[in-house]
Amino acid sequence: MKIGLTGGIGSGKSLVSDIFQQQHDITVIDADLLAREVVMPGQPALEKIAGHFGDAILQTDGFLDRRTLRDIIFTAPAAKEWLEQLLHPLINQRAAAQLEIVESPYAIFTSPLLLEGTQTRLVNRVLVIDAPEAMQIARASLRDGSTGEKIQRIMATQLSREERLAQADDIIHNHGTLTDLQQQVAQLHEFYVSLVQEQF
Repeated sequence: MKIGLTGGIGSGKSLVSDIFQQQHDITVIDADLLAREVVMPGQPALEKIAGHFGDAILQTDGFLDRRTLRDIIFTAPAAKEWLEQLLHPLINQRAAAQLEIVESPYAIFTSPLLLEGTQTRLVNRVLVIDAPEAMQIARASLRDGSTGEKIQRIMATQLSREERLAQADDIIHNHGTLTDLQQQVAQLHEFYVSLVQEQF
């Protein structure tokens, strides 16, 4: 069974994924890590990105300057669409291959864009990590060193909180303590294992 995990910026996706992985020994496949792999130096995608946006999006060591690129795509919808059309098929291909060789009872596929493209085809259930928007802004600002205004602009390009929740099979509410979060993950883990056992 494959669980797609998503949530808005600053919702706590990485923290929840880590709890599944470290406390319950569940394989986690992270779309953000796959996105980094497909734009490594020498990869065809990086050459196409540099050709499209110019060498200004490359660091002196030849790696992608992700912050510069992010600033571009969050202010230019056409640029964002072009980039997604290039990268999403590559990311999805790698994710699908990794999801087929999982040895844990189920797998977690973490992606911020799970509900915004075709990635839901890769999973059986959708788990949304939810948090109040003010909390998302505070967490993301602290983590990235960005202004609240910049975080709000990023949030405006994502699905709304209501749209994500409407598509969720399961929801984790990340607005309390770490202990509360761990308890919610533990309960879902038991539920997912029971679903897998029912299938067999």
